[in-house]
Amino acid sequence: MDEDRLVKSANYVRTELPVRIAHRLRDLQKLPYIVVTQEGIAKVYELYWSAFEKFRKYPPITNIKENEAFCEFLAGLLDEQCRYRFPSLSLGMALSSPYLAPDDLDPFMSRMLVSQISRRILAQHHIALSENYAGKQKPWKSAEPNVGIITTGLNVKASIEKCANLLRHQSLEAEDAEGNAEIPAEVVIEGDVDMRFSYILEHLEYIVFELLKNSIRATRLNQADSVSLPPIRATIAAGDNAVGGGLITVQNPVQNPSDLISFSHIRNSARMEHSRLISLRTASSYRRGIWATVNEQVEKWNRSPDPEKDARVSRYARMGIGFHAFDFDFFLCRYFGGSLDLKSLDGYGTDAYFRLPKL
Repeated sequence: MDEDRLVKSANYVRTELPVRIAHRLRDLQKLPYIVVTQEGIAKVYELYWSAFEKFRKYPPITNIKENEAFCEFLAGLLDEQCRYRFPSLSLGMALSSPYLAPDDLDPFMSRMLVSQISRRILAQHHIALSENYAGKQKPWKSAEPNVGIITTGLNVKASIEKCANLLRHQSLEAEDAEGNAEIPAEVVIEGDVDMRFSYILEHLEYIVFELLKNSIRATRLNQADSVSLPPIRATIAAGDNAVGGGLITVQNPVQNPSDLISFSHIRNSARMEHSRLISLRTASSYRRGIWATVNEQVEKWNRSPDPEKDARVSRYARMGIGFHAFDFDFFLCRYFGGSLDLKSLDGYGTDAYFRLPKL
């Protein structure tokens, strides 16, 4: 990395992000009027329009000092966009489900979420490259070598162990807050345990964290009368071009896994549950927003006193916004061409398999 490359990176981000935002603005403008009037959609549209206008007017970057100012500009926009857009969009589209056919609603939300991931990656990666060049400490710094936000020697086993340790004794239900001790959950890691590859550490850990969280919670519910839990097995399998894993979740079999990621109440009736809508509405006004990271959730557990309690946003391990973890995991896996699948066996449980490409 040198000054010339960093300036080129800055100008690429400066010109590319408004193009991607413009496509999403056009998607929003094509929605039926009754959908646009739903709670949350107008706020999302205003955020997109505001970001587009700010990028459109931003002058070209020509040197390191200007790049530093641009990184501050990017960080501010990231904070603003992640703070409100995620829960507001989910709320608005849940309320819009009766007015949009599933084949229209699901592709729209898919484009919105994938685009949101792509813009966040572009912005965070350039900020990380700039911090690397300046020798500054990065918030996502890991022990492994990295380029920007990409860890070039990511230790898969270490990431699984980290997530398992965070969740092992964690209460996953609000009703357990009265001091009822949770049964410790053990995770056995098998397969290619020495596997290392290049990937975004934050993405891998979020996927593993959410799948393990689901597995632990489902196993505890299934073994409610037991004094100990059967181990949860995480299997790592490395191919020439991809890395895969399987995590067992003992719960009711899934009849149609594709319906879990549908945003239509016709395919997934839980989208219109009153408790979910209330959680989304609360999260839309939550000043810290929703970033969908492991660190965000861990900080929430450890925060004391708990400012979220009065806001009715759960401090427990579920995100508390009624947004199924499988949704975001699914799109994170697919972003670079990977996949996330569920396989159920009646009376036994469900296995979750995710595959990530070696970048």
